[in-house]
This record gives sequence, C-alpha cells and structure tokens, in this order.
Amino acid sequence: MASMEIDKGRFFLKDSIRQFVQFASTGQAQHLPAPPLEKSCPADLPLVHLPSGKEALQCLAVQPLGECIANRESIRTYSQESFTLAELSALLWAAQGLRQQVSHSTALRTVPSAGARHAFETYLAVDRVDSLQKGIYRYLPFSGQLVFLRPDEDIQTFAATACLHQGWMSKAAVNFFWATIPARMEWRYGLAAHKTIALDAGHVCQNLYLAGQAMGIGVCAVAAYHQEQCDMLLGLDGEEEFTIYAAATGKKQV
Repeated sequence: MASMEIDKGRFFLKDSIRQFVQFASTGQAQHLPAPPLEKSCPADLPLVHLPSGKEALQCLAVQPLGECIANRESIRTYSQESFTLAELSALLWAAQGLRQQVSHSTALRTVPSAGARHAFETYLAVDRVDSLQKGIYRYLPFSGQLVFLRPDEDIQTFAATACLHQGWMSKAAVNFFWATIPARMEWRYGLAAHKTIALDAGHVCQNLYLAGQAMGIGVCAVAAYHQEQCDMLLGLDGEEEFTIYAAATGKKQV
C-alpha cells in the first residue's frame, strides 16, 4: 500500500485536524438552525409502539454489569428462537435510547456523543421478532416506536449479501445497521466532526453488546460491508446519510 494512503488513514486517527478547522465558520457559530435530532418519518408508513426499553432491560437482565463486561464476546451462531418485542426494545434503548431532550437542538441518550450530537439513525433487518413482519424498520427513540419501511420475507439473505456475503448473518434474528447523518456533527465541529462520528459508533455497539450479554442474547459487530449495497438495502442516499456500522443479534444456542 502506498505510503501516502497510509499517511492519510493515520491522519484521520489523529486529532491534528482541529488545528486547521475554522470553528467560527461552523453552522453553530453562524447561528444557523441545528439539523433535526431525529430523521423525519413519512406520515403514511405504519408505526409499531415499543414497550419501555429501560423497563424491559431492567426486568430481563439476568447478569450483573461486572459479569457482562467479563463475559462479553462476539457470537456468530444463533438459535431459531424469536425475540420478544420487549427484548428488541431493550436492545434498542441500550444502544440509542433517549434519556432526556434538553432543547430543540440537544438530547441526552444512553451513550456518549461528542457535543451530544448523536449523528446516527438505527435501522433493523428483522427476521424473527414476535408480532413483527419480516423487513426493514427504523427506530424512533423520541417516541419509542419503530417505523416499518418495507416488508421482505428474505431480508437476512439480502443483509448478509450486502455485508460482503457473510453468510452467518443470514441466521440472525435481527441485524442492526447504523447510518450516520454527518451534518448533525458537522454543524458543531466542521471538518473535525468525522473522527468523532466514528468514535461514537463504538459507544453505540458496545452498549448493544452489554445489553445482549445481560439478557442472554448473542451480538457480533460487523465493520466489513459493501457501502453501496448496504445503503440501497436501507434506502439511503449515500451522501447525506449512509451506513457506518452493523451488528448481528440472535438468541444464543444452548
């Protein structure tokens, strides 16, 4: 690999970019409106009300935090057992749940985010969840709902294909996909936004791991995927919103 390309990658990992950012020219500094905290939802799409994710996790957790951290591992084989809606809600709340909306431009969630910008939307490829039709959903943390984007009886095959033919993902009960809307972070940090988005993605998935471990649910993070195919799977434009991370989940085999 060319040295120049290596240098570019390593520069991204550093925080040197802040020496060059004109923070006085960011959207926030210019008093421009902040991008919405949540992507809007078309009025004609069906919604699914979720039970409280916080209460579900408190009720369903069978391991204390210390054991969850000690025993956390990536699981790639799953049983055919379905999730309950409460289990799915607990996973979603742990990864991206809303704690408090402070203002029209600031909200606190269950994970840290630079400047509380939370530049992600959570999409689900659902195969086995009680009372849910197979297909693609998006999580709406501000209302505690799912929006049903489209049905697909073979959704996990397409999800696995979009993730570079990782066949084991086709056996997941639910494949999580996180998309980023960079403008949320760029509004405050300009060119310094992009590394912070990548760091924030790690916080999100780690919470998913810990919640899964607490409930006996297997989780495996997925960072290898075909960008355009994943964006197409989720119905994203690939420019203002695009896939950044994924994770497979399912009940552990006994």
